Amino acid sequence: MDIAYFTKTLEGLPLETAAEITAELGFDCADLLIREGHAVSPDRPEEIGRAVKLFAAAGLRTPMATIDTIRPDDAASRLLGCCSEAGIGQVRLGFWRYDPLRRWQVQLDEARRDLDGFERLAEQFGIKLTIQLHGGTLHASGALAAQLLAGRDPMRIGAYPDPANQLIREGSEDWRLTLDLLDPWFCCMGVKNCGWFPGAYGARGQRAWHSDWYGLDEGMVPWNDIVPHLIATGFAGVLSMHSQYRLARDQALDKARADLAHLRRLVAAAKE
Repeated sequence: MDIAYFTKTLEGLPLETAAEITAELGFDCADLLIREGHAVSPDRPEEIGRAVKLFAAAGLRTPMATIDTIRPDDAASRLLGCCSEAGIGQVRLGFWRYDPLRRWQVQLDEARRDLDGFERLAEQFGIKLTIQLHGGTLHASGALAAQLLAGRDPMRIGAYPDPANQLIREGSEDWRLTLDLLDPWFCCMGVKNCGWFPGAYGARGQRAWHSDWYGLDEGMVPWNDIVPHLIATGFAGVLSMHSQYRLARDQALDKARADLAHLRRLVAAAKE
């Protein structure tokens, strides 16, 4: 497995600094976020190759990148072409958002047409494109994502479960069911933890509940069960570690360092 650091936390930093921080945290790999204001902007796709070289100079591989594109247009083609040229083998696509004012089937058909185009681009550039399970989308759960993935070549279109996203949003389902449903396409997993905590009672007597991000060893996602399952089943994809903490960057990075250490302990224990 590749354990990659998702570079979202490093927003606004120069590429050289982002690479140095990722290496200092102890990661071997990066999941390069291509987004305005981040390490690489989507309107400067030529920077992707430079980013990969700078990360390599810091001792880091870049097996994966993340983009926000959901239309297989010329701009997407340029982005994916530059990722391929830079040696990035896997790219997470954007989110097909669910609009409750429109029929689900209509939205599903539109998204599947988009993915038809992306599958052709993936074939053209020799890369794999992934769909992350995320709240507010047509692919919040394994069951929903399977509707988009049905019939697609797992070498070109993959699934990216995210147990924490699923637990605190509408995509919650047993993690074993998620992986079973998505088995042919499963190639990446988002790693973070989360939980719910009670708030105040409202005017009509109903208690409010809130969610937040927790340390990997503190939240409700049972990573101590998931990691041994991944090892036992020979998972060889990417674990993209997220640092979603609502904290100052230095504190968030300290937590990311602790999360990585905990994840590596779980992996080591599972291999004994």
